Amino acid sequence: MSAARKAAAAPAVEIDVQSPLWEAQPEAERTVRAAIAAAATHSTSGGEVSILLTDDSAVRVLNKEWRGIDKPTNVLSFPAPENLAKGAAGILGDIVIAYETLVRECADEDRDFLHHLAHLTIHGYLHLVGYDHQNDAQATEMETLESRIMTRMDLPDPWLDSSREQSGA
Repeated sequence: MSAARKAAAAPAVEIDVQSPLWEAQPEAERTVRAAIAAAATHSTSGGEVSILLTDDSAVRVLNKEWRGIDKPTNVLSFPAPENLAKGAAGILGDIVIAYETLVRECADEDRDFLHHLAHLTIHGYLHLVGYDHQNDAQATEMETLESRIMTRMDLPDPWLDSSREQSGA
């Protein structure tokens, strides 16, 4: 997918908070909405995105079921099937974020919680609109776009330390 895509209106964002752990971060929903709006400036998609803010236990179940990996991860993306994405609602898909993994990564990597949440949201959104990191060229394109979006939000570039691993999605 080309990084030079035309800007579009931000998609509608539905956020479902399914874990009380997220109550410790009252700005989480605002951060997620801002990250989706910023990421959408690099997409012609518009449409609708559903975000699930949950815990490691729920993400572990989804990760095992859909990816065959029996452990939690930071973010999972579930793009809508092609026929739904083209429908009247323009459904792009779902993004699921695990609270405890996010907290651990912030502690381990000395990251700000809301900055890392914004990055994971952007990463998940880019997966919904067709970006991936299955090879070096794709990873470079996706990381470059994530960096550009984060800096446009006046947030730190998450890839300045190249030793950091990629997000799950």
